[in-house]
Order: sequence, then structure tokens, then C-alpha cells
Amino acid sequence: MSRRGRAGPGPGGPRWTASAAAPDRHYARPMTKWEYSTVPLLVHATKQILDTWGEDGWELVQVVPGPNNPEQLVAYMKREKQEYKA
Repeated sequence: MSRRGRAGPGPGGPRWTASAAAPDRHYARPMTKWEYSTVPLLVHATKQILDTWGEDGWELVQVVPGPNNPEQLVAYMKREKQEYKA
């Protein structure tokens, strides 16, 4: 197949490009909505704390030093927001 496309049926037939032969289809998907939480991490129980939140569907995004005490760590967590339909 050439860069310009390929010939259709018969000589001199219609020509089309790859994009015309396989149209680009866009399907609208609902935007993912997230909920967030900040969690103080205790140095001696970090794994247990993260495991507990992970079991509830939370994903760790980032760990940063606490605002008042750099030795205190804060975890930023997110999970997909559940849409409840009545």
C-alpha cells in the first residue's frame, strides 16, 4: 500500500487513505471522579496503615513531611469515587 492510499475496485477506481478506510472513532466515556484523603503516618506502623487503607480501595499518591513537624509524614491517598444510584 502506498502512502497515498490504495485503489478501490477496478482501474481508476476511488482512492482512499488509511484513515478513511478505518474511520477514527471517538467514544465518549464518563470522566473518572476521585475522592482524596490525607493520612498521618506513624513511623512504627507505616506498612500497617497503608495496608489498611489499601484494603479499602485507597491508592497511595504521595508521602510528604507534615506541615508542623517535618519528622511526621503525611500520606495523600485517592480512590475512584463511587456513584450511588437510588
